[in-house]
Amino acid sequence: MKIHKAGHILLFKAFVLIAFINVLVYVFSPSAIIFRAVLIVSGVCYLLMVNFFRFPNRHIIVKDDTILAPADGKIVVIEETFEPEYLKKQCIQVSIFMNIFNVHINWFPINGIIKYFKYHQGRYMAAYLPKSSTENERTTIAIEARDGRDIVMRQIAGAMAKRIVSYAPVGGEARQNEHAGFIKFGSRVDLYLPLGTKIDVKLGQKVTGSQTLIGTFQEPESK
Repeated sequence: MKIHKAGHILLFKAFVLIAFINVLVYVFSPSAIIFRAVLIVSGVCYLLMVNFFRFPNRHIIVKDDTILAPADGKIVVIEETFEPEYLKKQCIQVSIFMNIFNVHINWFPINGIIKYFKYHQGRYMAAYLPKSSTENERTTIAIEARDGRDIVMRQIAGAMAKRIVSYAPVGGEARQNEHAGFIKFGSRVDLYLPLGTKIDVKLGQKVTGSQTLIGTFQEPESK
């Protein structure tokens, strides 16, 4: 299994800590049963952490008029809303909730140029709550598509998430087959798409990052 680079240091530190704890229990525990129990529990916990940082090998079809899922998870929001930070207009919001068992790599949903990036400190409410989009720790990434229209992708930390990693330098190129970032331990990704975008997913649908078609751009917007 390939491990994402976002987990290399954390997994090494966790391995050292778990090994240290098990050595202490082995030396000082009065019972072999206690040592075996600690060894099994710590081993299972470590394997779950390794599984969280897995890096799946996926074939990605790159296409300029399609919007691909930026993350694995479940669709929890599809609605028209106002995006106040960058677009400052009505949009279609599509939100994906990731639980701790999902792959937590984030992909760029479209091809284009990164026009805006901002990190916001915030709270750690459950990511499925509507207020998490504006009150939780989050990043905002605006991407200009090839034909000039703009979308916003927002990475949102959840109740268990402790760090958002982003690979979205302003002026850089966004590609559907490249990683936009990683959110550690439970989170959510919001997309804000132009009105008129053909949406191809439904509420409650499970989606796969870089694979599931979220929607398709229709006629270009007038600038």
